[in-house]
Amino acid sequence: MNASVWAGTKLVLLKEFRQGMRFKASWAAMLMFALTTLSCVSLALQGAALSPKLAAALLWVILFFASMVGADRVFLDEEAAGTLLALRVYGGSQPVLFGKMLYTYLVLLAMGLFILPLFLMLLAGNVAEPSLLVLTTALGLLGVAAAGTLVAALTIGSAVHGGLFSILMLPVILPVFLPAISLTAGALGGEAGSFSYLGGLALYDMILMVGASLLFDYLWYEE
Repeated sequence: MNASVWAGTKLVLLKEFRQGMRFKASWAAMLMFALTTLSCVSLALQGAALSPKLAAALLWVILFFASMVGADRVFLDEEAAGTLLALRVYGGSQPVLFGKMLYTYLVLLAMGLFILPLFLMLLAGNVAEPSLLVLTTALGLLGVAAAGTLVAALTIGSAVHGGLFSILMLPVILPVFLPAISLTAGALGGEAGSFSYLGGLALYDMILMVGASLLFDYLWYEE
């Protein structure tokens, strides 16, 4: 990333934070969805022990669907506010892409930092490998942010944005989900997942970001 793209990315990131502070609905919806789901599952299980693999799958289902509540609004808020055209005119495609992707990632990380301790306290219990759990969560959420930003750009202007976003996200995000669940299960004390999954997860995140960078020029200027 050259200096001008990085400078533009920082400006877009700052704009996203200012806009996010004014319109807190998506943040609140993500947190409320995750909290409500976590509370319902915890009350239903009434303290019953979960196997590490089931606990890992449940954690990623909660993180995925909570992410869907907010990630699809990456460009939707711009469209609704009528600022999308101005952003196209004055913002370069790559700074817009990476600024919004970085903002989405930081929001998802904040949500993960909030939900993960609650999940461990209410449902999962002990953690055998904390560093592996933190690294897997960070890489998994990076993949969700990269895929969410790209798919949100693909669905700009769609009349059925919400449904189309969820349908397109599922196949893109599966290669993130499967190794993330396996690694999380290993971190929670289950059968240790292969560390090659960790490399595969990081590689897929990189492919998503490079693919998004290559496609976004066409999406941004041809819409």
